Amino acid sequence: MTTALGFDVGTRLIGVAIGNSFTGNARPLDVIRVRDGEPDWAFLDRLVKQWSPDTLVVGLPLTLDGGNQPITRHARRFAEQAGQRYKLPVAMRDERHSSQEAARRFANARAAGTQKRRDAEKIDALAAAVILEAWLGAAPARP
Repeated sequence: MTTALGFDVGTRLIGVAIGNSFTGNARPLDVIRVRDGEPDWAFLDRLVKQWSPDTLVVGLPLTLDGGNQPITRHARRFAEQAGQRYKLPVAMRDERHSSQEAARRFANARAAGTQKRRDAEKIDALAAAVILEAWLGAAPARP
């Protein structure tokens, strides 16, 4: 079974989710603040220690036609730094439409009364869960 942390990388916030290959599901965990281009590594260190993932999955923000955009470089840099820092494999996953899916899920949760407007900052973590679930669904079975 693979336990993975998923990330939705932004310039101000990075959404984080946890998931595993047994269930194929992921759930939002939290958001990491980014200051002066650097994520709060101490906070991420605590999450990695707490959840002990064996894989990191970073959303790859591409344009609708599959090209790079300015944030793509930030996501690749974060993936490289995190892989080196934690000595874990890093998978990049196309994240096109993940933000829209996260917004839809958040709107449904608000309509159901399980989320409040003040929880909107956590939508990045929900986007990370969408990215991670897509990766878990596409990943080949592991022994």
